[in-house]
Amino acid sequence: MHVGARVVLVFLPSKRPWSASLVGISIERMTITFITGANKGLGRETARRLIECGHTVLVGARNREQGEEAAAALGARYVPIDVTDDASVAAAAANVAEHEGSIDVLINNAGVHGPVGDPSDLTAADARAVLDVNVIGVVRTTTAFLPLLRRSDDPVIVNVSSGMGSLALTHDPGRPESHVVAPLYTSSKAALTMLTTQYAKGLKGIRVNAADPGYTATDLNGHSGSQTVTEGTDAIVALATEEPGAGSGRFVSRHGEIAWS
Repeated sequence: MHVGARVVLVFLPSKRPWSASLVGISIERMTITFITGANKGLGRETARRLIECGHTVLVGARNREQGEEAAAALGARYVPIDVTDDASVAAAAANVAEHEGSIDVLINNAGVHGPVGDPSDLTAADARAVLDVNVIGVVRTTTAFLPLLRRSDDPVIVNVSSGMGSLALTHDPGRPESHVVAPLYTSSKAALTMLTTQYAKGLKGIRVNAADPGYTATDLNGHSGSQTVTEGTDAIVALATEEPGAGSGRFVSRHGEIAWS
């Protein structure tokens, strides 16, 4: 039996064989999704929506209290993870391997903003702090969870990037992205989008795409965004719930596929 299966009615995950009374009943495997930074904002709303879609969701978060609260409220399972720490990421992957055995969807959502405005006083420490979460953290997490993804029949990776990393959007005066100076955040998201295209080319059999949530009201921007958190998760949810065979290496917003340049 595969962990997290369902048979018309949803059963609690179990590693024991099906009872004889279930023999002959058609079994449909649940989609298991792991989300980093899922205790609030886009990550939490993504978790809520995917649970509504029938996914078994694992809430990954650094803050245990917030992670456990979110998981309890949503009907998910909390898995501790700090994407900036090798040991923490490895422990999270081991935790999932023990309890679920595999995952179908990895959503690299955890992110930080960093300094905004005049870049004159930026330091190397500032840059490391942002890149360690937004780019290196994605590499850490993806590498650790690849063995679990490869056990899926249709493995999917969704990287939560941003139009703030697009040359076209940040140079278009009609776009909100062009009115913000956030040197480290924007550069990290440009790097993440390119990382996505390289993963898509190099990871055979795994669908890898980037989502642009758009200008969404979250803690990251002091809730100044014009979109609701539900609108901001449209692209993420769409990529996480596509049918097998959908494209890879794409950059997608809630309005459809967009050009990165």
